[in-house]
Amino acid sequence: MFAWFQRLLPRKGDFFTLFEAHAASIVAAADALAKMVEGGPGTKVHIEAIHDHEHDADDVIREVLQTVRRTFLTPFDRGAITGLIAAMDDAVDEMHAAAAAVDLYEVDAFEPEMKEMVALIISAARLTQEAMPLLRNVARNAIPLHALTERLVQIEGEADGVYTRGLKASFQRDAQTNLLRFSVSREIYKHLERIADSFEDVANEIDGIVIDHA
Repeated sequence: MFAWFQRLLPRKGDFFTLFEAHAASIVAAADALAKMVEGGPGTKVHIEAIHDHEHDADDVIREVLQTVRRTFLTPFDRGAITGLIAAMDDAVDEMHAAAAAVDLYEVDAFEPEMKEMVALIISAARLTQEAMPLLRNVARNAIPLHALTERLVQIEGEADGVYTRGLKASFQRDAQTNLLRFSVSREIYKHLERIADSFEDVANEIDGIVIDHA
């Protein structure tokens, strides 16, 4: 009976193409985030673009989860597949949350440190995209994958430093004279920090796959 059931299941799901599609959505959302923090009258257009890219990423993660359930043979442990795609999705979800905060509070001018953090986020997104095709052959690509994850972790540390500096500057400028502006800035910084943290989680998930399969 079990052998008959196995024959009904696809032998392999195309997880690598799905990882790569999700990474493309992350990069597109990060590029829109960078345009958003340029400020000005086009801010709302870029907010909508981030929303659209987050929706595309949601479609991909749903497909990954469905494919995991119906696939008998997977290239990695199922937990590794779902852990990686969840960490990637957290990054784009936080980009969406940052854009939603900007939209809610009608922010159209952004602090230099916010722009610095977004530049680091773009770098992390592109490194993630670079890593995805390498997962097709983990044993052969273990060294470049490790180099990419090491850089992702470094970027998260750099982003933490910019976050602290930016939040402190915002507090010193606004906490006594414009508490609402400080509160809004703090919320945006919070989401930007969480985006960077998500990329460190992506790095950890990739490292786990390398350890298990290299």
